[in-house]
Amino acid sequence: MEFKQLETFVAIAKYKSYSKAAEHLFLTQPTLSSHIINLEKELKTTLINRSSKQISLTPAGKILYEYALQLLNIKESANFKLGEYRGQFVGQIEIAASTIPEQYILPRLLTGFNQRYPDVVLTLRHMASEKIIEGILTEEHNIGVVGSKASHSHLIFHSLTSDELALVVPNTDEYQHYEGEIPWDHIIRKPFIFREQGSGTRRLFEAALKKNNRSIRELKVAAYIENTEVIKKCIMDDMGVSILSKRAIQQELLNGSLKALTIPDMILTRNFHLVHHKYRTLSPLEIKFKEYLIHQI
Repeated sequence: MEFKQLETFVAIAKYKSYSKAAEHLFLTQPTLSSHIINLEKELKTTLINRSSKQISLTPAGKILYEYALQLLNIKESANFKLGEYRGQFVGQIEIAASTIPEQYILPRLLTGFNQRYPDVVLTLRHMASEKIIEGILTEEHNIGVVGSKASHSHLIFHSLTSDELALVVPNTDEYQHYEGEIPWDHIIRKPFIFREQGSGTRRLFEAALKKNNRSIRELKVAAYIENTEVIKKCIMDDMGVSILSKRAIQQELLNGSLKALTIPDMILTRNFHLVHHKYRTLSPLEIKFKEYLIHQI
């Protein structure tokens, strides 16, 4: 067995896609297929089910996967220690992040990490908190930064920093008489812009509504939009109002284009967390990044 073959096998198992694995490894799909065919010939067994549309591991593949992870981790640990001995850290780290961490928290931290370890390549992937947590559990991702937690014995969450949500409205004459807060019976008269299903922001708002015996059905939903920057522009254009993180509207609050209001008796605070799998060993570089993130925030 060659390390290239094992890396290919693990990438295909992780991403459940030849094309995504090829993109991750910077290889062509024919090269990937060749690595897997040669590995299966050498081991005299089939490792990957090819009969269905979705890629899955055979029983033999599941056995090899555990050992392949260990072997690759040992290899990476050896390279890391040798690099540490030479005063050089080399490798790649992939981080999955939800919207607010990706856009408003991590950029400064990634820059700092890059300055400290310039030979480490960082990849930042954006997705909803719910999808990140699913990806950690299915081993598609190793590290995530999310705005909501899930109760699962296979997950470890490290609290990073707090966040406060607010009802964000355009700073127009219509909203000038609201001083700090806005009653619920006024909110339900306004067109409302929702974040996508699975976002930490939306989940927190839905939980707060339920706690206060309120329902989404009371709101006049105007749109469902994934991108926070697009939501802000829509609010400024008076399309509607929305629940957003105060971190996302700092500049707009300063220049007076948006206004943040609280909802009486509704607590909209949360923590952002770094999440990883309890039973999957992080690489030395991932451990280094985790420690950096925890201590820098």
